Amino acid sequence: MYKFYKTGFRNPNLTLKEKLYNLNLTYFFFIFMLASIGVLMLYSAANGNWHVWALKHAVRFALSVTVMLVLTLTDIKVFLHYAYYFYLISLFLLIVVEVAGHKGMGATRWINLGFMKLQPSELMKIALVLALAKYFHSTTLQNIETIPGIVPPLLMALVPAALIMLQPDLGTALMLLFTTGVILFVVGVQLWKFVAVGVGALAMMPIAWHFLHDYQRQRVLTFLNPERDPLGAGYHIMQSKIALGSGGVFGKGFLNGTQSHLNFLPEKHTDFIFTMLSEEFGIIGALLVVVLNLLILLYSYSFAFKTTSYFGKLVIIGLSTNYFLYIFINISMVLGMIPVVGVPLPMISYGGTVMLSVLASFGIVMAMYVNRNTNLGKD
Repeated sequence: MYKFYKTGFRNPNLTLKEKLYNLNLTYFFFIFMLASIGVLMLYSAANGNWHVWALKHAVRFALSVTVMLVLTLTDIKVFLHYAYYFYLISLFLLIVVEVAGHKGMGATRWINLGFMKLQPSELMKIALVLALAKYFHSTTLQNIETIPGIVPPLLMALVPAALIMLQPDLGTALMLLFTTGVILFVVGVQLWKFVAVGVGALAMMPIAWHFLHDYQRQRVLTFLNPERDPLGAGYHIMQSKIALGSGGVFGKGFLNGTQSHLNFLPEKHTDFIFTMLSEEFGIIGALLVVVLNLLILLYSYSFAFKTTSYFGKLVIIGLSTNYFLYIFINISMVLGMIPVVGVPLPMISYGGTVMLSVLASFGIVMAMYVNRNTNLGKD
């Protein structure tokens, strides 16, 4: 059991020593385990070479952990105060992507900083949650039920989602909208309104189809029938299913995956790394990764129940939902349950901005938990 220092109204701030005592080390252990698995799988993806992806992944993890710890020890009033500023900066960076973004693999999603490629949409996943949490922390349920009260949070979500759709990045845009929906549900928006939006969305699908890019339409058609073009649009998912099935219960062994090492499996170091892991370590290895992620989610959502501030609860729920969507979409994608949308598996897939974004989210979640009895009042 961890010793927890409670804060009173007259002394709402914890000392550094008290914050360190309040850290949940088990939570950090699960995160470290997943990152370690990621290093091993990237080593295997490069055919036993540390220098292609694995070493860079380890360095990025170390740097991101530093950011996570700094955020963990940050006063949560800082997040509340600067939430809108962070949102506006992230929104500005999304606009910069449209004007002068770096293009890669048919999409314009990055800003080339020289030493790294920054993906602003990953920052927006955090910024949107903080901004929505601040908004609902400062308003009332009665106000939310009015049109003037619900329009601002809807615009907060729809504007960046539209900019991200233009990149194009359908997966991230849908993640933003889904997370917003979860937060709206938690704050008390009536269920029938979600049903109405859902029915409206279904009615708009034929129109939306015409606005999709050709490759996005192909992904949907391939999802419905992968065998229609096994050497073209259906190649990714067909090879993924072959690799998943060939792994069996215990897998082919570390560095012995045939589909991945013979380069039949595309994007094995990013989107389809879970497939490679399943081929080499079988169902047992795949379940280990799933269980570790479920434990992280269980701990994260449990922190929300233990946090007294409304702002803290909403931040934890929003960021935890973001993480859940990463896991759900990536694994469902490689299993052929949903169309391929290019969402990586956090801490295992290769990618610097995603690593930084996810660990920063964990740091903010832990900050809310460490300061769970801090009284933020109402703005």
